[in-house]
Amino acid sequence: MKSIYAIGDIHGDITMFHRALADYDFSSHQLVLLGDLLDRGSYSKECLLLGQQLVKKQQAIYLKGNHEDLLLRFIEDPIERYPNYLLNGGKATIESLLHPGACEEYSAVEIASMIRHHYKELLAFLGELPLYYEWGPYVFVHAGVDLTKENLQQTSARDFVWIREPFHQLPNQTGKTIVFGHTPTPNLYGDNQTTKLWQVDHKIGMDGGGIYGGSVHAVIFDERGIVQDQEFFQGEVWQPEG
Repeated sequence: MKSIYAIGDIHGDITMFHRALADYDFSSHQLVLLGDLLDRGSYSKECLLLGQQLVKKQQAIYLKGNHEDLLLRFIEDPIERYPNYLLNGGKATIESLLHPGACEEYSAVEIASMIRHHYKELLAFLGELPLYYEWGPYVFVHAGVDLTKENLQQTSARDFVWIREPFHQLPNQTGKTIVFGHTPTPNLYGDNQTTKLWQVDHKIGMDGGGIYGGSVHAVIFDERGIVQDQEFFQGEVWQPEG
């Protein structure tokens, strides 16, 4: 492939997902999804299934995000994990996979059992998602890497999907440009409003905070750098309950 077509955190907004895919060309682009296709947005099921389809039919790289991790951990241990999953927007995914009102109608154990029964193939697929993808001068990852390690590949599975400040703040001496999502760029800029790409020390933050009223980025990279950055606004906005 001549270039990478990378898409940042979607969080269950299928309209933004389709918009972000508009310039994707299978014949010339390697598609990389940076994870967090689910939770908070109303169409998490549709986003997950589209991600799965893109991997199966077009050899897309779908990286595991912390929200894919949250769903899998909830299914494994529903009683312990349920409150935290709801706090992180899991109700939208549960209702998308089952039906509206499911969280009020069923217990955590019943919800996990039904999802496990109806989505066995999808859950197995999510459990096997890669944690990072290397291409030319780039490493694509959901959250970041452990910059204290001699080799970035030594990063723990948890840090690949969850790390924040240590990765943002430590010097990048990997020799690679690390492209990531996870932490919204308004947070990285420290002003709670700037949604453009965050580019510091050969690190590129792509999560414009779309589900919080910010943006979703679709970026084309070649060996020399960024070829195109499209930023999409006016998607679904999530408000936490309570």
